[in-house]
Amino acid sequence: MKSKILILKEELLDQKVRKIKGSIYHWSQVTFAFNSNKIEGSRLTEDQTEQIFDTNNVFAKKENDLLHLDDLIEARNHFKLFDFMLDTIDETITKDYLIKLNTILKKGTSYEDDPRYNVGGFKTRPNIIGVFNVIHTSKPEDVGKDIDQLLEHYNSLSSLQFKDIVSFHVQFERIHPFGDGNGRVGRMLMFKQCLENDIMPFIVLDRDRDYYMRGLSEWDRDQTYLMETLHMQQDVYLDVCQQLEILEEMVDEEDEMEM
Repeated sequence: MKSKILILKEELLDQKVRKIKGSIYHWSQVTFAFNSNKIEGSRLTEDQTEQIFDTNNVFAKKENDLLHLDDLIEARNHFKLFDFMLDTIDETITKDYLIKLNTILKKGTSYEDDPRYNVGGFKTRPNIIGVFNVIHTSKPEDVGKDIDQLLEHYNSLSSLQFKDIVSFHVQFERIHPFGDGNGRVGRMLMFKQCLENDIMPFIVLDRDRDYYMRGLSEWDRDQTYLMETLHMQQDVYLDVCQQLEILEEMVDEEDEMEM
């Protein structure tokens, strides 16, 4: 019998092709793009994000509201990023793969034309995470080496657990290899890593941003903060799957063992 996550993966791929509105694919695209961009400062609303996905158009909230071009472009790019992730779900994560994810996200934005951000490669200038509870990141000259070590360890694991994926995310964010877009690439990677390892995927919601950021900063002292936050995001995704009746055909591992 197929596992529930394999069936979910097949549903997402099938609905991607058929563009079914109101499906788990549709919900994932809009919810992921809105929340992941919002965490990084996008001013688009959830309704505007959905308008872009559905119609490639968007309406301002008020007559005199300004829509920022990079916000609009990055919303569209995030949809393409999600599709690319699904199309390459079983590919090994490499340096080139990471750079491709970041390039898709930043293509056509003002960052692409700014050499300080080095879109299409790793960062050339130092960066940090946060403002008050600062998380220091790898120096530009160390990024290649640090990414190699992270990928070598991750790809050597024969069996991955959820905690391995979360630990990878923490280390990836601490390297912060790109001039911009690190959080969004890192969260997209977690979705891929969960799906390909038979683990319930999730979307980090902007409403839980503070818990998520605290979890990243507290990881060395107490891993509970981030683990519980992301388990909660898994519950949200599972609940949506159940509402959309994606899980009706799914068989839990316990049920499989009893059969």
